[in-house]
Amino acid sequence: MENIDWSNLPFGYHKPDYNVRCHFKNGKWGELEISSSEYLNIHQAATALHYGQQAFEGMKAYRGKNGEIRIFRWEENYKRMERSAHGILMEPVPKQTFKDAIFKAVKLNERWIPPHGTGAALYIRPLLIGSGAEIGVKPAKEYLFVVFVTPVGPYFKAGFKPIDIAIVRDSDRTAPLGTGMYKVGGNYAASLPGIKETKEAGYAQPLYLDSKEKKYIDEIGAANFFGIKNNTYITPDSNSILPSITNKSIQEMAPDLGIKVEARPVPVEELETFEEVGACGTAAIIAPIGKIKDLDQDRTFTYSSDGKPGPISTKIYNKLLGIQFGDEEDPYGWIDIIE
Repeated sequence: MENIDWSNLPFGYHKPDYNVRCHFKNGKWGELEISSSEYLNIHQAATALHYGQQAFEGMKAYRGKNGEIRIFRWEENYKRMERSAHGILMEPVPKQTFKDAIFKAVKLNERWIPPHGTGAALYIRPLLIGSGAEIGVKPAKEYLFVVFVTPVGPYFKAGFKPIDIAIVRDSDRTAPLGTGMYKVGGNYAASLPGIKETKEAGYAQPLYLDSKEKKYIDEIGAANFFGIKNNTYITPDSNSILPSITNKSIQEMAPDLGIKVEARPVPVEELETFEEVGACGTAAIIAPIGKIKDLDQDRTFTYSSDGKPGPISTKIYNKLLGIQFGDEEDPYGWIDIIE
């Protein structure tokens, strides 16, 4: 095994040993298959390639302090992939197949799980695609489910340090009655212009507003948005936002930390009233935000003047990470141990 600096591992693809696959053909799902190939043999007329019949998930496995392998809330990822499949008329993967594929992929690639204390984890990517050939916009009759893994470090290079983001108004990630609530590739393709625009302007991510009125905060390019004021965790409620499992977990956990929770529409004007602001998601966990630049109106909202995350964001981050890595008790039943 190559020598990896686990503590400085970037967030990116690193070749694993194996992946796990399953085919839906003739009206039923088959048995799990193990492959060492990084490539998929797919029909040139597959609906995934032409009509966007594709959904995926992102989750992580952690090495606990006692060496155990810990999986965080896989059932929530299953539910979200099931919703995505129904949303774009794909055949959902059975729950047991989903679980077995994930656990098998992790166990087969156990040597790639970063050591405890490095801050790195094993990222798990379940992928469901329309593999059947169709010319004409219609659902496929065949599907392919794949689970692969890769060791990753923090999504943002700075780790748990404030990043700067920018509001964009000249592109939308999703529409109110579109696919924003599903984790499908088309949403991410639509976010690329905003990501490119903000990065060229020197910012880490775009902050999207609602596509109908441009009055409310929607979602950050790769994560959910939250703001904190008056000891309250406030996050947007919108049917065009992908429901983050990390965000859901924070909302469930916050009251036990003495923090109030509000999920509601968040007007852009409210940005100037927040004491702390951040992004949350599986890849980022929590990324505190130091500054938000409104590129169109030349306004800047500053939340960190010393380059440090705020106290409430830090409290939430430490508690959530502690549960994931096994340094804190898990009173919520979020963790499954892979034997």
